[in-house]
Amino acid sequence: MIPSVNAPGDRTIGLLAYLYGPGRHEEHVDPHLVASFDGMAPDPGRDPNATLKALQQLLDQPVQALPTHARPAKHVWHTSVRTAPGDRTLSDEEWAEVARRIVAASGIDPGDGQPGCRWAAVRHADDHIHIVATLVTEDGHRPDDYRSGARAQAEARLIEKELGLHQVAPGDGTAAQRPTSAERHKAERQGRERTAREELRETVRRAVAGATSDEEFFDRLARDGLLIRKRVAPSGDLLGYKVALPDDRNKDGEPVFYPGARLAPDLSLPRIRERWSADTQNGPAPRQEDAVRTGPGTPTAARRRTASAAWQAVLVVEHGEDTVAAAHIAAAGEVLDALAKTSAAHTRRELRDAATVFERASRSHVRAVRGHDRALRQAARDLVHGGPALGRGEDGASTAMAIDMLFFLITAAVHWHAKKGHAQQAAAAHQAAEHLRAAYQAAAAQPLGVLYQRGRRLNRPLLQRQTVVLREALPGLAERILAEPGWYALAATIADAEAAGHDPAALLSDAVTRRELDTADSVSDVLVWRLRRMADLPADTSELPANGTTGGQATTRRATSRPSAPGSRRGGKDVAGKTR
Repeated sequence: MIPSVNAPGDRTIGLLAYLYGPGRHEEHVDPHLVASFDGMAPDPGRDPNATLKALQQLLDQPVQALPTHARPAKHVWHTSVRTAPGDRTLSDEEWAEVARRIVAASGIDPGDGQPGCRWAAVRHADDHIHIVATLVTEDGHRPDDYRSGARAQAEARLIEKELGLHQVAPGDGTAAQRPTSAERHKAERQGRERTAREELRETVRRAVAGATSDEEFFDRLARDGLLIRKRVAPSGDLLGYKVALPDDRNKDGEPVFYPGARLAPDLSLPRIRERWSADTQNGPAPRQEDAVRTGPGTPTAARRRTASAAWQAVLVVEHGEDTVAAAHIAAAGEVLDALAKTSAAHTRRELRDAATVFERASRSHVRAVRGHDRALRQAARDLVHGGPALGRGEDGASTAMAIDMLFFLITAAVHWHAKKGHAQQAAAAHQAAEHLRAAYQAAAAQPLGVLYQRGRRLNRPLLQRQTVVLREALPGLAERILAEPGWYALAATIADAEAAGHDPAALLSDAVTRRELDTADSVSDVLVWRLRRMADLPADTSELPANGTTGGQATTRRATSRPSAPGSRRGGKDVAGKTR
């Protein structure tokens, strides 16, 4: 149950006209009063003798009783209270009790003999009510409505439990501001899927990903088509900024600007600058050298470095200091934004959704100490500068590799937030992990399918030798892995690693002991990507000979070849083992 308290207004009659009217899209059904401050307010919805004017005058009476100069300019308090999708439909009597509890908890009408404001609760849909109140108490004073929204939310958590409704995770005040009802209605009129505030938040977030200076940040915003206004001190120092969509205008035809801090707490200019100033103070990020010759600025190289950075970050989140772990979690959000922006169409939607929901998990009351997270921020920068990736070939396969590693990083964030009692953040990170799971399935199907077919074609003595290696290296997991369809893809990878001069048993042991595998549905899939990254093997093997393995000159030839175009013919079927 979500109470959504709006900014105070100045026209009681205008709000009542909307609540009792048909709605902007004829969505209001049977508008009627379910409760009021005295239980006797006129109901223009069901009483033919009642009028909106009569209800307005009744609610505004304490305001009008004050001298003109003492009347508050914004005297109309308004909140909607909505049940979650899937909740049962509440009766009018239940909604009336909800309204009474919300106005009491928020300080609008505290009860127990204390003077309160006049209010009325209107229902015009099955799943929500609107409460309108005037912000002058019966004795002519301002109500104690400080943080009325937070107090209403706390009461809603109790109501949910008592009425058997969906229980919303409690917040901690670090979430980005929700769009107002006026912003939502405006988006509907304009035919937008999201409000201007939400579109701007995502665009600014992506512009921050991996940026290293004010200039680069503002250049990215301009390239994305945003209007920008900078706040400059008399000394010439830049103090802040605000942005607008070119086609989002107010009634006077002027662009509607939002300061960064109103988009999200960590998007103010001082908070953004913490990221790159810390990077500068701590020196450049350590660079990962790729033995696979993909070129330093290619999408493939960026994805392999992202996988390496995510792999190292898991350990920090699991065992590092809280302030450093918080920085790595925040930087993981930058990586998700950059990956979503540069990945192929068949994974882009799920990656974008993962980045959007993870935004809530990137902030908590544990203040991130930036600088230690520069490897992840460099990975985000590499992704942006590497440019768009193809959906197949080495680009597509290395995308699957990066998503695989990020899945475990985001899962580590789930556990970290849960241990800290950050309910909303843990839920958001869990939701992001589910989107990553779906993106991984789309990205990994083709490259794992090729490896699966190669593994099935290994000669029997070689396959038996790989089985022995697995059982000796991972005695506790071997039988589970051998029973998975993905075992054949892992067998082909073990053969590739051995042909490239690596000790497969050592690689397997290192891949398992350094990170947990409890969250993996398919251990073999996870080990495929870990081994191929650790041994610097090509992620995509579709162009290798049918019975070939990588190694020596073959590795270099394959790695330096150009990725095949999307839709080109590949050896083997798109058959993959179970994914996470």
